[in-house]
Amino acid sequence: MKTSIKRRQLLRGMMGGAGVAVALPFLECFLNANGTALASGRPLPVRFGTWNWGCGMNPQRWIPTKIGKDYDLPPELKYIAAIKDQVNVFSGYKAILDGKPNLPHISGMMALRSGQVAAKESYDAPTLDVLVGDVIGTDTRFRSLEMAATGNPNHSYSYRNATSKNPAEVSPISLYTRIFGTDFHDPNAADFKPDPKLMLRKSVLSGVSEQRAAFLDQLGATDKARLDEYFTSVRQLEQQLDLQLQKPPPAEACKVPKQPADAPVGTEVGQVLQNHKLMAELLAMALACNQTKVFNMVYSDSASTLRMPGEQMIHHLMTHEEPIDAALGYQPKATYFVERSMEAWATFVSTLAAVREGDGTLLDNCLVFGHSDTEFARIHSISGIPVMMAGKAGGRMKTGIHMNETGEPITRVGFTALQIMGVPLDKWGMGSMQTSKAITEVMA
Repeated sequence: MKTSIKRRQLLRGMMGGAGVAVALPFLECFLNANGTALASGRPLPVRFGTWNWGCGMNPQRWIPTKIGKDYDLPPELKYIAAIKDQVNVFSGYKAILDGKPNLPHISGMMALRSGQVAAKESYDAPTLDVLVGDVIGTDTRFRSLEMAATGNPNHSYSYRNATSKNPAEVSPISLYTRIFGTDFHDPNAADFKPDPKLMLRKSVLSGVSEQRAAFLDQLGATDKARLDEYFTSVRQLEQQLDLQLQKPPPAEACKVPKQPADAPVGTEVGQVLQNHKLMAELLAMALACNQTKVFNMVYSDSASTLRMPGEQMIHHLMTHEEPIDAALGYQPKATYFVERSMEAWATFVSTLAAVREGDGTLLDNCLVFGHSDTEFARIHSISGIPVMMAGKAGGRMKTGIHMNETGEPITRVGFTALQIMGVPLDKWGMGSMQTSKAITEVMA
């Protein structure tokens, strides 16, 4: 039965004379009779995230032969069989260098995530997750969450610019502590007391913010840009503090998980698979509890450092040094890592699909942008870098489709994701990769 509670009434409040807002989870009383939208008629929110694996795939074993609906599953895609109808596959799209060098495991990643390639190892434009976060990530406790199952905080591909990288959480315990640690307020707890330290921090930040105009008047263009970036970060932190100073309302779907057991982190593939699974479960609950709407998961870094038990040679080196088996037609040890990557992708997508939301699932209200950094790692090919998208994005995306447009700029895939997520851009990318053409076949 629906109640007369209005979600906007609970969202609004005052703190020190200023208006503040608290993001709420989506309780049944906020939904329409069918559970497909808010009671007001507005749709449920859509989350966005990226998922990365390194060193590509074997084209003849990964790319479906059938284009469109009901695509086939070659050997390296068989692991997504259970979620195939929720996944789109994109093949044939190309990173265009415009005369710049192909920086191995970097140029392809730049093209996919920032719409450009550079002659140096430096992101000069924001990655697509940051662009999406600027639109949907401002009313949650975390603007975004970054995770690296490899245990390395530098294995993050989320940038606002060359000097603003979002470091990754490196273990299930660190991720749990960040989300559900001392600053987390259980929305179902009976009492609530704001942390005095948070109140002081907010007061200090507000004082700094009030001097912004005076600082800007005294600076040159370069320093103004830098200060603007700084105050953008300050405003984001103030928003996060505002949320933590308000008692969150009850959240039926939010069940605080137990702290994960201490376990080793590293690049041994068994460790990575286990930590990735635990991180996926924690992230799913963070999304269900409305702690964030944007995320980035690195299963393996672009120049994959994963290794088999007892092996000294990492995946990346295997792609170059292991011979192609004449009978099989591929490198069996290197291919083992491709298959484990697809297994992990299926686990990640299935974990989001297991959480009920409204009349569907959390995955139905997500768009997950899964990709690698190269096509065939042995030759560092950046023509045909594999990309997948999972989830219906709140009904904005059709699923279960294979798209192949050989030679088209890979930025078309990213631009499509940005359009689906409502980022107000009429074009994206630089040079020959600049595009204003979305892949409408997957847009609902």
